Amino acid sequence: MTKLLKNKKGFGIVEILVASAVLGFMYMALLNLQGGNHDALLRIRGRDGAVEVAQQVLDSLKSVGIASIPSKATSDTTFNVQNIDRKWARGLGDSATVTYSTQVTVSATSDYTVQSASQFETVSHVYAKQVNVKVSWNFKGSTQSIEVSSVIR
Repeated sequence: MTKLLKNKKGFGIVEILVASAVLGFMYMALLNLQGGNHDALLRIRGRDGAVEVAQQVLDSLKSVGIASIPSKATSDTTFNVQNIDRKWARGLGDSATVTYSTQVTVSATSDYTVQSASQFETVSHVYAKQVNVKVSWNFKGSTQSIEVSSVIR
């Protein structure tokens, strides 16, 4: 039994260096893989924030009513909403802030108009408006954008 223990040798310096080199390559590969996922996560968070901003703008327009939304009967009306900032926590107390710019386009209202006539007058009434909200933001030097559309009644 003691003879078996005396014949066993430990790892040599060459084996340890080879093992540490392999572990180093694996560690660098994991870091590189995680960096790509980090960018994808930031892109997804930016897009989710843009969807949230677009929904917020649509909800605000619905709450004021269609009479308060500027529009024209025969052409589209476009106006900008002030920039909206969203902030997310990132890791150890750090945060990321994204600034969203919003443009609202109200389609011509001729498709959403009804007329009522009596023997004294003809009344025209707009009962709905088609609203397109375009939200833009910068991500890594390029401009990203989404568009959300809704009919407000």
